[in-house]
Amino acid sequence: MKQQKLSHWMWLSLTASVFVAFPAKADEVQQSAVQPNTSNSLSPITKIKRLNEITIPATTIKQWLSQSPTPNSQSQSLIQITAVRLNSTADGINVILETAGGKALAGSTSTEGNSLIVNIPNAQLQLPEGKEFRQENPIEGIAAVTVTAVDAKSVQVSVTGIDKTPVGKVVQSQQGLILNLTTASEPAIELLVTAEKRPEDVQDVPISITAIPREEIEDADITSLSDIAANTPNFSTFTPSRNFIYYSLRGLSNYNFLSRDPVAFYVDDVPYDYTGFLDTDQPDIERVEVLRGPQATLYGRNAQAGAVNIITRKPTNKFEINGSASYGNYNNLDLRAGMSGPLVEDKLFFRLSGKYGSRDGYLKNTFTNRDVDDQSGGTGRAQLQWTPSEDWDVSLNASFDDYRDGASLNLLGFDPFKVEQDVDGFNDLNSNTQSLRVAYKQPDFRLTSITARRFSHQKFENESDVTTRDILTQYGDIDSTVFSQEIRLQSPEEAKSFQWLVGGYFESRDFNVGADAFKYGADSVSLGYTPGRDQVSAEINETTKAVFAQASYKPMNALTLTAGLRYESFNSTLDNRERTFIPADGSASSRSGQFNDIEKDGDILLPRFVVEYRFNPNIMVYGSVARGYKPPGVNYRADSQELLTYEAEKSWNYEVGLKSSWLDDQLAVNLAVFHNPVNDYQVPVPNATGFLQTLPMRKLVLQVLKWR
Repeated sequence: MKQQKLSHWMWLSLTASVFVAFPAKADEVQQSAVQPNTSNSLSPITKIKRLNEITIPATTIKQWLSQSPTPNSQSQSLIQITAVRLNSTADGINVILETAGGKALAGSTSTEGNSLIVNIPNAQLQLPEGKEFRQENPIEGIAAVTVTAVDAKSVQVSVTGIDKTPVGKVVQSQQGLILNLTTASEPAIELLVTAEKRPEDVQDVPISITAIPREEIEDADITSLSDIAANTPNFSTFTPSRNFIYYSLRGLSNYNFLSRDPVAFYVDDVPYDYTGFLDTDQPDIERVEVLRGPQATLYGRNAQAGAVNIITRKPTNKFEINGSASYGNYNNLDLRAGMSGPLVEDKLFFRLSGKYGSRDGYLKNTFTNRDVDDQSGGTGRAQLQWTPSEDWDVSLNASFDDYRDGASLNLLGFDPFKVEQDVDGFNDLNSNTQSLRVAYKQPDFRLTSITARRFSHQKFENESDVTTRDILTQYGDIDSTVFSQEIRLQSPEEAKSFQWLVGGYFESRDFNVGADAFKYGADSVSLGYTPGRDQVSAEINETTKAVFAQASYKPMNALTLTAGLRYESFNSTLDNRERTFIPADGSASSRSGQFNDIEKDGDILLPRFVVEYRFNPNIMVYGSVARGYKPPGVNYRADSQELLTYEAEKSWNYEVGLKSSWLDDQLAVNLAVFHNPVNDYQVPVPNATGFLQTLPMRKLVLQVLKWR
């Protein structure tokens, strides 16, 4: 009876040891697929052991790795490691362990943090230089190589990478053992964007989007909107001066400078309101996101063609300073500097950055014998970030721009670097921005508030007749003050199957035209004009109010459905407007075209629907329908009552796209096809009384296949 019980317990113990030991062995096989383990092999069981002969199996990977690799290892004699050598290779380094008598060693590999570990059983260290070998920074990417005795019967090799774990292969040799090491290959740049107000991989966003990371920004020296467009498909610019930039995104442009922009521009969540104030330097850029197609649901009335998000670098908890200086021909000087660090460690941080540049003009005015189109000026930014706890993130930002440039010129001669005209002209631009961003998060929601004020002012004078005669010169003096407030309540970043967002937006803009004028010179008499200054002045107040919501739901892992809706109301009021002619001879001025309190209102619903299907983690297709618009407004240049206001421009965008990643995310292949009909297209047409803004029943249709 006792013998039966003993046999019964012996079989139970053997069964348990098999179930415990085999998972450990599976882990070993899985690891060796990446980092080969040459020391372990299975030996057949030739007889059933007695209970007192059975070794208790390992229950953790650490215990398992510390065991001898073969069943009969206990009976093997210890191998002495007498020397350690490091030899560089084309793609890394070899760690060579030499043994007494050239006996072979066996080792098993594992990882811990950034370290690759090789455990060698049945071995002892017998080094002439001591009990341990250590070499720091043997090659780029590896911080240290150490060889130490774990106990009297085993040795451990540890290779620590600087940024990532090295890749190693154990090779038995006639000398003992060789660990062939290569530093891990550079991973693809992980690019997270916040196009839909939450951090996502750029390839996971069902929008035609170009994202430019910090590494590419630095390599391409991207500091302005013109630079961004030069690195973005379907986006082009023409910049006659820093005071005004013409652009086109998906065929929709700002050629009509008297209406609102078709693209929404944001810098750190702050809207930039007018094309004349856009092409300024932006130092310390962390990331740029260019979203193509209507983005009105989340970005509002200026996002008919798309949106441009510029995200600058945030303050750091570690002190850092950077700067650069360069000098080139045409006395081209470029100075940049930045500083960041903690004011209170882990709580309060700051960042300061700035840029100054100047150069001589490329063009020479042979009439005045002066260089023109010269540039000088700079920009500065200051940021404070306060994180009193993990739940709160408060940022206070301020920036300014100040530029004094030469005029934009029209070239009519055969020499592209010479002009001949009586006026050199100038373009001056200055602006300042202040914003407060408060973010609060809880396990079930995130709340964000962005409060901003932005002031911009430009003055310019340009030659209009492009001759040496004093006939016609254009002059302008315009400023804009914008106050905006946005509040967003949304699901936490960890939300997967259901993501939601609701919010509200308010904006007030005062747009003041001090002078939009033409100066008729003394030589204009021969053409039938009276010398003097013919100018329009106006004050415009605009108010925008909006509420918006968007939700994304996954009925299954591969399918995502998104629906969004924005309701927006818009009011534009021409508080006062008049046209004045001031004769050059000092006689009395005359006034005409005086209007007061001219209003244009409008409201609209802006829906967006997206269906996204993912075949696998690397291939996704999507289809979307979205509405866009440019708001109605007032036309301060019109002299007649019927042309003082214009209607909203509306569009629908139908898009189908493919996003795919290949070669371990080293290659992205994206396709997009869109159809974009536009109704009531706002286009400026000069006539005898001013500028007609909207042509009735005007329709524009854009159809494009885009790929990259």
